Amino acid sequence: MRQVIVHADADAVAQSTGARLLIAVGDAVALRGRADVVLTGGTVGIALLEAAAASPLAGTVDWTSVHVWWGDERFVPAGDADRNEGQAQAALLGTLPLPEDNIHRMGSSDAFGSAEEAAEAYAREISAAGTPAWDVLLLGLGPDAHVASLFPGHPVFTGPSAETHAVHDSPKPPPTRVSLGLASLNRAREVWVVAAGEGKADAVRDSLRRSGVPGGAVDGTERTLWLVDAAAATKV
Repeated sequence: MRQVIVHADADAVAQSTGARLLIAVGDAVALRGRADVVLTGGTVGIALLEAAAASPLAGTVDWTSVHVWWGDERFVPAGDADRNEGQAQAALLGTLPLPEDNIHRMGSSDAFGSAEEAAEAYAREISAAGTPAWDVLLLGLGPDAHVASLFPGHPVFTGPSAETHAVHDSPKPPPTRVSLGLASLNRAREVWVVAAGEGKADAVRDSLRRSGVPGGAVDGTERTLWLVDAAAATKV
């Protein structure tokens, strides 16, 4: 069952989800000795990481037992402002005593000759880590109801799913990306979708109705949370 939690505004979504994330990560480490978390980019996705960095709860987590992954990445050079991992590093990761080996970045265009090579390398890295069932997988939601870099009508979404995919001709720039596939996303224990703003209202509605859009195709094996603001929930 999907649970929809409506907050007053985008800042409330970020603040509450940032605190929720820290508690969930701490609980996973306590229960299983390790936490595997998949991060997302986007305005709310990065804002919630900033909120987590500012929270006193961050000091209660054993970060040496936490592994950080990404749901998708723009296939651009390392250090490019478009890269999700750089934004996450500035917002949260750089403030934590998190071992570098625990940060699993998707490959950049200056390190790999193609997005296919980067996707294959990330799939190998996931396999080498034991193909974890993600404890928390964070997803932003586009106005077209895309999640990660899975877009409505795009062959990467409509075709067979794999652990990772190279994405070409993305309708949202930059056009070349690397993304986890539905097979990987749906392995998560908990999926949290964050969305804010009136411009996301149609996407939230269509996803919750499971009307053939990527946002409607992802669920956690234990829990799925939709963490939205009042504006994004107006058509639910």
